[in-house]
Amino acid sequence: MKPVDPRLLRRARGARVFLAASVLIGIASGLLIVVQAILLARGIAGMVPVADGGTGVLRGDAGGGEAGGGVPDGGLLGGGLLGGGLLGGGLTAVALGLGVVVVGRGLLVWGQEVVAQRAAAAVKSTLRRQVLEHSLKLGPVWLSGERSSALTTLLTKGLDDLDPYFARYLPQLVLAATVPAGVIGWMATGDLIAAGTVVVTLPLIPIFMALIGWATQAHSRRRQHALSVLAHHFADVVSGLPTLKLFGRAKAQESAVRRVTDKHRVASMSSLRLAFLSSFALELLASISVALVAVGVGLRLVDGKLGLETALMVLILAPEAYLPLRQVGMQFHASADGVAASEEVFRILETPLPERGDRTDVPDLRVSPLQLYDVTVRYPGRDEAALDGFDLDLRPGEVVALTGPSGTGKSTVLAVLLGFVELERGVVVAGGSAADEFEPTVWRRQFAWVPQRPGLRMGTIADNVRLGRPDASDDEVRLALIAAGAGELELDKPVGEQGQLLSGGQQRRVALARALITDAPVLLLDEPTAGLDPDAEATVITGLRASGRTVLMVAHRPALIAAADRTVTVGTRELVNA
Repeated sequence: MKPVDPRLLRRARGARVFLAASVLIGIASGLLIVVQAILLARGIAGMVPVADGGTGVLRGDAGGGEAGGGVPDGGLLGGGLLGGGLLGGGLTAVALGLGVVVVGRGLLVWGQEVVAQRAAAAVKSTLRRQVLEHSLKLGPVWLSGERSSALTTLLTKGLDDLDPYFARYLPQLVLAATVPAGVIGWMATGDLIAAGTVVVTLPLIPIFMALIGWATQAHSRRRQHALSVLAHHFADVVSGLPTLKLFGRAKAQESAVRRVTDKHRVASMSSLRLAFLSSFALELLASISVALVAVGVGLRLVDGKLGLETALMVLILAPEAYLPLRQVGMQFHASADGVAASEEVFRILETPLPERGDRTDVPDLRVSPLQLYDVTVRYPGRDEAALDGFDLDLRPGEVVALTGPSGTGKSTVLAVLLGFVELERGVVVAGGSAADEFEPTVWRRQFAWVPQRPGLRMGTIADNVRLGRPDASDDEVRLALIAAGAGELELDKPVGEQGQLLSGGQQRRVALARALITDAPVLLLDEPTAGLDPDAEATVITGLRASGRTVLMVAHRPALIAAADRTVTVGTRELVNA
């Protein structure tokens, strides 16, 4: 893992602002740490008894000491606390200075936390928006190869794990880059040997951090994968629970969910165990290093080669040199999940977009024909082509039924016209121009599509129909429902998530009404009457005929095939006229 991923800085302005603010806060924190050590050393040294009769808390000025049986004249009541102590001159200034330093460090910590939380919120929002926008540009072909539950987990729980990265890891990383240098530099002015000891032992912590980091990164990726698998499996089980209950197979899924959950639990506990062990190793290494500095300082102090105030300053500063690096190692584990999630985000964002045209002068398909010439489509991971050399001539205003056995590529023909799949060979032509020359969004406005499993959102019947045309009036919505054979449905009837609260036939008719209310000249319908009774099917056929639009529909039911002007059998190159 890179200490600071440059992709974050490139793609999220909030990360750049946060990093600049963290550098300034880190420099200020380093200065306050040095000032605090100086003040503490001076204050403690001023309270220790000395031999030359100087001012000290425990020292008496002259005569009448304990040997004379009295209280020292300059003791605690004379030249001590009241004379030259904390209420005197020097130590009072030291106490005030320490108070200011402590308040200053507290304000810096508060400021760092505020900046970090705001930066994390801004970066997460930016990445979520970029991933959603890029996913839409990549199109349904790419999305079909991704697990929707894994993407949902990534954009919710996964990116939320970036909070520790910004709030804990990056601030400590900045402190690790600024504080040790300043601390060691100031230590060198008082004790060059102690500073040299810190310089020699300090690199051991990053070395151990790197070794531990490699293992942590692998554990975090495994945990992220286990979480994605758990989310995907659980989502599948929940969505299919009614069917499982219907066939008495719900209990059988308990063991499957338990196995996936156990894998996630094992991965999580493994990451925690590694985090605890690495923290112990870093603490032990830092403690031994500080002990080496303390032993050297103590020996030189006893030999008289080092003053008391200087020795105290060095001993106070030595742990501060190691602390930021130790904290980086500890916070690395808290941020590892967020970093793993960000890597997955960048995998999506760095996926190249398919090459598309930019023309917006799409021919009017109300008067221009559509042709497919020698179209061949092969899906990734499959040896056989979904379509092989398929030809189609779709004339304005006609109703064409695509027939053939399941799996011969009928739905793929609709996907080709919508630009949802890449062609291995062949071309789609509209008004004498290749379809791939046009901008995809503008091209798709020429079509209204009803897939095999239409998607409905939570809201009302009217809300779902208006997805086709948001400015449609209630009367227009009602007419579209009547044309789709769903005139009995109230406009304010609630619709649950994924079309819940509606039957399968009602969902399909609402989706058909949504297609009919659009201004699209071409309707692409995949089994539009599946699940409907004969009367409802007849109403749908009448509505399609009355629309006057070009209709290309995948059909298996005899009534729907009989209503078409022409049938095209997919799987052969022969056109069969109805």
